[in-house]
Amino acid sequence: MKTDHLRLIRPEWGDWDAIRAHFKWNVPENFNIAYVACDRHAEIDGDRIAIYCENKAGRESQYSFLQLKRLSNRLANVLSGLGVEKGDRVGIILPQRPETVISHMGIYKLGAIALPLSVLFGPEAVGYRLSNSGTKVVITDTEHLELLESMRDRLPDLETIIDCDADSGFWSALDKASDEFEVVNTKSEDPAYLVYTSGTTGPPKGALAPHRCLIGNLTGFEMSHNFFPQDDDLFWTPADWAWTGGLLDALIPSLYYAVPVLGYDGGKFDPEKTCHLLEKYQVRNAFIPPTALKMLRQVPDLRESYDIRMRSIMSAGESLGSELFYWGQEAFGIEINEMWAQTEFNYICGNCAEIMPVCAGSIGKSYPGHVVEPVDEEGNVVEVGEIGELAADRDDPVMVTGYWKNEAATREKYIGKWWATGDTGYKDEDGYIWFVGRKDDVISSAGYRIGPGEIEDCLLKHPAIAQVAVIGVPDELRGEAVKAFVVLKQGEQASEELTENIRNSVRKQLAAYEYPRIIEYIDDLPLTTTGKVKRNELRAREQNRNS
Repeated sequence: MKTDHLRLIRPEWGDWDAIRAHFKWNVPENFNIAYVACDRHAEIDGDRIAIYCENKAGRESQYSFLQLKRLSNRLANVLSGLGVEKGDRVGIILPQRPETVISHMGIYKLGAIALPLSVLFGPEAVGYRLSNSGTKVVITDTEHLELLESMRDRLPDLETIIDCDADSGFWSALDKASDEFEVVNTKSEDPAYLVYTSGTTGPPKGALAPHRCLIGNLTGFEMSHNFFPQDDDLFWTPADWAWTGGLLDALIPSLYYAVPVLGYDGGKFDPEKTCHLLEKYQVRNAFIPPTALKMLRQVPDLRESYDIRMRSIMSAGESLGSELFYWGQEAFGIEINEMWAQTEFNYICGNCAEIMPVCAGSIGKSYPGHVVEPVDEEGNVVEVGEIGELAADRDDPVMVTGYWKNEAATREKYIGKWWATGDTGYKDEDGYIWFVGRKDDVISSAGYRIGPGEIEDCLLKHPAIAQVAVIGVPDELRGEAVKAFVVLKQGEQASEELTENIRNSVRKQLAAYEYPRIIEYIDDLPLTTTGKVKRNELRAREQNRNS
């Protein structure tokens, strides 16, 4: 089955500006993610492989689109029999395994709302999200069953827990159900999934995404993977399928184009195992966050040791920086396309090395159909080179309908016609957008506004540093001073000499006012479940020390 006819963007339209001018959205009134990402392919070429899966023990499996259709039909019937109706929430607490994909497709077919939750979440995180969303059914594994049972008294809406590992659980229920199911004729505006933002302050907010959000993801997805799909494409990401990066930047768009996806249930990210998987399955396309790329960078002789033939890599979640970009060129032989987005407004800005020069360190330009600009507090677009809050035009199919049961929080994100992202940046004379940092991450020191990303990128070039995070800490003279939390490479030892060497490396490569006046060596950086550095936690540590 040829898949290039599914593209929204055509290379023959010309350069970046010509493509943007040519493209127009076409959002149908009725649209269902499960039908376009599964059933329609099953009707055309049912034997085509949809997913390959492997777990830590080496157990392998694969499922065709026809198998995925029938299994998700069975699940839709099971859920319907449990009383799940259109609009009800169904939780999924699973790693990258077949049941995860089957669950998403079955939930969407029923017109219910999927609530993906990371397997890394602790009891408070799980309990809050299930309670706040009023989730009716949870599909999980035995590992999380005890956790869920222990909080049943806190979750009055939770009626059923389906265990994918139990003999009388998920697969047993599917065996007894019919594999015939008529997909609910959902509107494109009907809700499909609910993803809670990690947030820097306050409790997480549930971003409610309608079915049309998939359409809004596609132009950026195609271009960040250099006109996806191509012959022999196969997609993988280490990103958890429970968050937007893994779900909407990898799994579901790939299935939309009938491109197979590799899922690996292996626990903590292992760079050597990753290289093995990329070689074994001949992965061609990947979304790899910068944190994972930094770990891959530590694999010795990666290009010589493994037969890895990547066609495209997209990276997002944290600033990629020039050091990782140039390392990627050497290690994979391709230019990494950095992308920028948020849970609430996904896949709106980035690069496409196929048709544009990639400026290392830039987050690219607005993808076709999207408009991103740095604006001031009144929503006015700022001048070229001036730092403003990066904002997206709300007339966009990729925008969520709002925050779950929190209209006030939704309205707070509006600045006129814009959705305020909380990220700061500027646009250069060539139209490239440069990320500076979160509004609450920007360091103000001696009158200078300093973004942590540039300093972190510079520090990563130091041969002794594996990972790093930079924040601003109170300073009586300067207002704030730059502090770096440094994770050293294996075999390196902290010393005064090394500290001064690190400081001088920033002084020399950036500016005197940007060097880290304070350096603290730590074993691990605190990360969110999406792989972002939790700078708010680092700031909280500092406040506790000084209180």
